Amino acid sequence: MIRFLSQETKTIASAATIVAAFSFGSRLAGFIRDRILAGQFGAGAVLDSYYAAFLVPDLLFSLLVIGALSASFIPLFTKHYRGLGGKNKAWNLVNVIVNLIGISLLVASLGLFFFAPQIAHIIAPTFSDAKLTMVTAFTRVMLISDWLLALSVVYGSALQGMKRFLIYSLSPILYNLGIIFGAVVLTKSMGPIGLAWGVVIGAALHFALQYFGVRSAGYRYRFLWRPRDADAREIGRLMVPRTMGVAVNQLNNVILVMIATTLAAGSVTIFQFAYNIQFFVVGVVAVSFAIAAFPALSESAAKNDTDGFTETLSQTVRQILFFIIPATVVFLLLRAQIVRVVVGAGEFGWEETIKTADTLAFFTLSFFAQGLVFLLARAFYAYRDTVTPFVAGLINALFTVVAAMLFVREFGVAGLGLAFSLAALVNVSILWITLRIKVGSLREPEILQSLFRISIAAIFAGVTIQLMKSVVVAVIRNDTFFGVLFQGLIAGGVGLVVYGGVAWLLKTPEMIDFVSSMHRKFFRGFEPTETISKDQGAI
Repeated sequence: MIRFLSQETKTIASAATIVAAFSFGSRLAGFIRDRILAGQFGAGAVLDSYYAAFLVPDLLFSLLVIGALSASFIPLFTKHYRGLGGKNKAWNLVNVIVNLIGISLLVASLGLFFFAPQIAHIIAPTFSDAKLTMVTAFTRVMLISDWLLALSVVYGSALQGMKRFLIYSLSPILYNLGIIFGAVVLTKSMGPIGLAWGVVIGAALHFALQYFGVRSAGYRYRFLWRPRDADAREIGRLMVPRTMGVAVNQLNNVILVMIATTLAAGSVTIFQFAYNIQFFVVGVVAVSFAIAAFPALSESAAKNDTDGFTETLSQTVRQILFFIIPATVVFLLLRAQIVRVVVGAGEFGWEETIKTADTLAFFTLSFFAQGLVFLLARAFYAYRDTVTPFVAGLINALFTVVAAMLFVREFGVAGLGLAFSLAALVNVSILWITLRIKVGSLREPEILQSLFRISIAAIFAGVTIQLMKSVVVAVIRNDTFFGVLFQGLIAGGVGLVVYGGVAWLLKTPEMIDFVSSMHRKFFRGFEPTETISKDQGAI
């Protein structure tokens, strides 16, 4: 089974499809996780403490692990694995980084373990003593999961370098299953702390799958302590600007949660649930396309092929918009149904559902901006420019904090979503304008032509969804779980069919590419005659 999962992915399109499919599965598992948590604990003290406890371990993890590995590990590993250095040198690099990150994170975690009570007071200053005690306990246990995930990410990065995307993409699903196990099983015997141990179990499953993936490729662990290794020093040098960017983003999230702790009880949970739901679209659509386009952008940048670079960027922008705009319409018009299905159970009542839906609505407005930020940041990375995304992210964070403090006075927790979305618009504007100055035209006329057709199709879809909501309510009761589920599925499904039909009638290039791609994958005997892009389908 491990060997099957470890098969190499041959093409960028296949890699993007795998990443998107398993990202979709992981998000669904995450929704099930959130629904179980909401049903058992509601928007109250336990989940507020649980989510607040994630902040510091996540910050430590992002700074020491994500900042280092996303900057240069994969290119260096790939250079050794497929070059003259050979696999042995590649595996030595893995062991050096595993040991450096593992020991560094262990030392940092021990410090956080002892100072967890003081840290809890800093991140949640308005929490009661009982809630602060829970935050402290959750944080100490979750530090174990951070250590496991850190090692797992190193192995996962090696799997990406080997183009073994299947096993790499499956691990997040196992992580969520571990959390679900903690919520359903462990809390019955251990109480709320079982949630934290569920996170540890999920991290252990994540680690085990990634480890066996690299082991099946020939990796064997060895203790190599080489902090002065040339590759290690190169990773250290390149990680600085990237780590600063990650730090700004994480600090931004910490501040938003801190602001939420000053609002009504349950605000942290509501904000986190709304954020998790909205990132489903951004993660599945935008991140998958950004990952798929990055190699092509890097190759064009290395060759100084500006035409090729802008063509790849323009195509990817249009493809992201083609999928993310109808998703925006669906999530905006069906936000109450989506929230109710995902987390509306048990102790999570209708009032909490409405507050979460309102927060989600503001998040939804910036789907396109959030999505394009992922792509544009990688466009700068292709030119080895990590400073511009960092500066844009810093401005984004400052704007978010100021706007959040203003908007929560008027909108409550939903104001955090509004602040986040407006900041995303600022971020994408800075990146777009700066990149345009750097490379010249980004083929905006082509993008605007597609956007015009996509918008018309989206308007028809929105009207259809509104009409279908009324029709479904007349036939199916909407005061039960399945009533709400079917109302959302039917109204949203019909709306998306209308969107696709109108986009096809308008000869939207991305729709034609999408249909052509589906025919190539599933109906090889037939090819549409109208094909806009021969080398890059819609997925």
